[in-house]
Order: sequence, then structure tokens, then C-alpha cells
Amino acid sequence: MKRLLFLIHRWSGVALALFMVLWFFSGLLIVYASQLNQTRVQQWAKAEILAPESRWLSLGETLQRSGAAFAQTPTEAAGPGLPSVHEARLVRVAGNPVWQVEDGKGQRLALSAIDGSVQRISADGALSIARLWAGASGAGQAAPQLVETLDNPTILRNAENLKPFHRVSLGDGKGGELLISARTGEVVHASTSVERAMYWAGSWVHLFRFLDLAGFDKQRVDVLLWVAAFAFLSTLTGLVVGWLRWRPGLFGEATYSEGRVHPYKQIWFTWHFWAGLIGGLVVLTWTLSAYLNGNPWQIFSPANPGKPEIARYVGKDNPRQMLDWRPASGQGAGAEVVELGWRHLGVEAVLIAAQRDGSRQVLNAEKGLSETAVLQAVSRLAGSAVAGQHVLQTEYDNYYYPRHGRSPLDRPLPVWRVDLGDAADTRFYVDAQDGRLLLRQDNSRRAYRWLWSALHHWDIAGLYSRPLWDAWMLTWISFGLVLSVTSVVLGWRRLKATVRRKGKQSVVNAEPELATEGQGI
Repeated sequence: MKRLLFLIHRWSGVALALFMVLWFFSGLLIVYASQLNQTRVQQWAKAEILAPESRWLSLGETLQRSGAAFAQTPTEAAGPGLPSVHEARLVRVAGNPVWQVEDGKGQRLALSAIDGSVQRISADGALSIARLWAGASGAGQAAPQLVETLDNPTILRNAENLKPFHRVSLGDGKGGELLISARTGEVVHASTSVERAMYWAGSWVHLFRFLDLAGFDKQRVDVLLWVAAFAFLSTLTGLVVGWLRWRPGLFGEATYSEGRVHPYKQIWFTWHFWAGLIGGLVVLTWTLSAYLNGNPWQIFSPANPGKPEIARYVGKDNPRQMLDWRPASGQGAGAEVVELGWRHLGVEAVLIAAQRDGSRQVLNAEKGLSETAVLQAVSRLAGSAVAGQHVLQTEYDNYYYPRHGRSPLDRPLPVWRVDLGDAADTRFYVDAQDGRLLLRQDNSRRAYRWLWSALHHWDIAGLYSRPLWDAWMLTWISFGLVLSVTSVVLGWRRLKATVRRKGKQSVVNAEPELATEGQGI
């Protein structure tokens, strides 16, 4: 059994050493990589000042004039021929007022607030947007240039409802680029050449997304799953082997020949031994959580509700208040208002003004959507009345907390925490202002949170605050890099020795045959 452990660790290490180096190095880059896909708060920071005017159309008038822009799902409450609207945002795009609308099927369109026409952002329009964006960010003097228009940028994911995209070079001397939706005019991606390099060397390598480019996008998750499983096996056997070989002495007492306190004479073996013995347990948790991230055999429940569930949660009816409201001159919460947005749950709607500094203010209610609207929405999603408890939560907890590198809007406070009281202990976190469903947790997802996120990201209360978290991560990533780099060296030496030994053995085995053949001649 001991011999088998050594063999498994040796050859799994030889096979996976380079993968492990790439994983630890790319993980280090991910920790400090910038957010390239623009969040709503990042978009607000560089958006045009709205300055609404009374001549602009209401949402209802805009939808009526847009004709068959959406694949329509008429409802009595929405009005004849009107689609069910989940969100509508009044903004300026290249100086023009538009309603950016998302319907119940996830379709996204930009409709003119002047005449209701469907807006398609041209190349010239994209350049105008880029110039305004560059001016807001203090970029260089060179004029932006259109690079190309494409449907599926490899650096952008989960944006099907916004394609195609104009790729624009800012000409700022930093390799700045924007991806601008030709459908809505939103800047969905912004990066410099350094940030893109960190992304490619980080996320794409860490998650094996290079396989997507080779046409193996459907097999990528399975490849990650199996590599993580073998990495876990290699790390586990390495820990066992290390403890079997280590004979610790008290107070630095030498327990090996030549006064050594470790079993190896060669420096590469020594570094590998100590890095594995000290950091191996954390590496083991990373490989285990990487394996579970692939949700093998679908043992964990889905992370997020699907589009049909979200449509049920929001409700199909468009509130009359949302459809009939008309913008007015000077309307908003201040001079820096860049967006006036409507969201609703059922028949209750809320109008929120967003400012460049990322703040939000509800304009048509005291605080936001009512407790009743939230509970009814959760009941529609759950398919039954809420039987558990609900509370307005003003502090973060172990499941709902701000995440590093994410927008503050990703995890706002306060939130409604609604417990269903069902067998799975399902819990929902709902934005108290606009009713967004921010997080769904049940017993399965809570287990996943601890087995995946806690073990992989170490987002544990008390440890997750910076710079303590940075020191923790850098320490163990360093041990992982030492462990994997020494594995590459030792694995390469093992392969060369094995090939050399087999080559000599082949020569020895061939000599009698050559002698016999010579005698025959």
C-alpha cells in the first residue's frame, strides 16, 4: 500500500505539475485583476447627465409607437399589444434620450424617447459614446477608432441579449478598448492592454477557457472536473507520503543522517517536501473545492432562478403608474442624475434616480417597494404562500455579504430576507429598494457555499477583510507555487531518468539478438 501511494503521487504529479503551476499563477492574477465587464455603478460613473425634458415620451407611449419591436406578449394590464416590461431605464445615449427596456423574456432594446423608434447604435454613434466615455475618464487626446463589429467577443460572456457589439479603440496610449452594445448603446466592457493581459492569463487559463476557442466548450467543464479530481488525489497522496516520511525532532533535533531534519538531500526535493507539508492542506481544500465547483452529478441545486422563474417572480402586468409617468424638466435627485429607472413587482412600481457617484434615490415612494409586493412576488416564484418568516435585514451575514471586486449594487443593504419555511429551508434576499432577487439559498446551496466558496475564496467573516485576506491568500498561493514549480522540475527529471533507463534496457535486451544474428551470418 505504501508503495502504491508513492507511485500514485509520483506519476499524477508528473502529469499535473504544469497544470498546477498555471492554476496557482492564474489564481494570483485573478485576485488582483480589475473588473472588465462594466457593472451598473461603473456605467453610471461615466454616463451622460440625463437632464430630462417635458417633451419626452412616457414609457407607455414609447412602447405603443415602437410597433412590433418586441416579440409581444400582450396582457390586459399591460395594454393591447404591449410586452411585459421587467425594467425600463431612461438615459441619454450619444446625446439622445432613450428608454432602455428589458421584457419578460430577457430581450433588450433601446427605444427613442422622442418618437418611440427602435434605436440601433451605428459605428459613428459608438464613436460618440466612446468620446464621451474617454472624456469622463480623462483619457488621452487621440480620437477613438472603430476596430470591428462582432456578435460574440471571446472576452465577453452572458451578453446574448446585447449583441452585436462595436469594439472601439480609445487611442489613449494604454491600449484602452470598449465594447459597446449596438442594441442599447451600453458600454459593457472597458479595459486596457494590461488589464486584458491579466484577464487572459488569469480567468481564461484558470478556467480552461482556451478550450472554447478550440471548439471544446461543451467538454470544458468535464475536463476541469477530472483535472481537479486528479489534482486532489495527487495532493492527498502527497500529504500522506510526506507525513509517512517525516520524523520530527523536538526543538530542531536532527532525526536524519548528516544532521538533517528532513529526509531529502537535494534542494528541489527539500523545497517540495516542506511546501507540501506546510501548505498541502490548503492546496487540498483548493483542489477539492475546484472539483465541487463543477457540480459533479448535479449534487447541488441550481444557483440562480431561470428566466421563466424570474418572469413569474416579477409578474406579467405592467403597472399603469410605470406606463403613464412622464419625465419633466429638472426632475431627479440632483444635478448628477444619469438615469431614471422603473422596476416593478406585480402591480407595484418604483422609480429610482441613479447618480454618477453610484447612489440611488427612490422618487415615488418613501423607501422602495412594499413588504406586501415582495412577499407576493416570492409567493409567485415559490408557487405557494410564504409560510416562514421575513425581516428587513440591515447587516450582512454568512451567506449574503459584499464580495471583493464587485459593485456595491451587487449586494446592497437593506434587503428583505424571506424564508419559505419549506423542507429545503429556502431563503430569498430581495433588494428593498427595487425588488431585485439578489440571492436564493436552500440547504443544498448553503452546503455549496461552505464547500466551494469558503474553501476556494476564503470569504469567511473575520478573514475576508483586507489586508488580512490578502496576506492569507498570498501566503498560501506562494506555497502552492513552490509546490507546483518543484513538481515540474522533479517530474521532468523523473521522465528523463525513466526514458534513459528504458533506453539502456532496450540496448541490453537487443545485444544477444545481435550476437545470434551475427553468428548466423
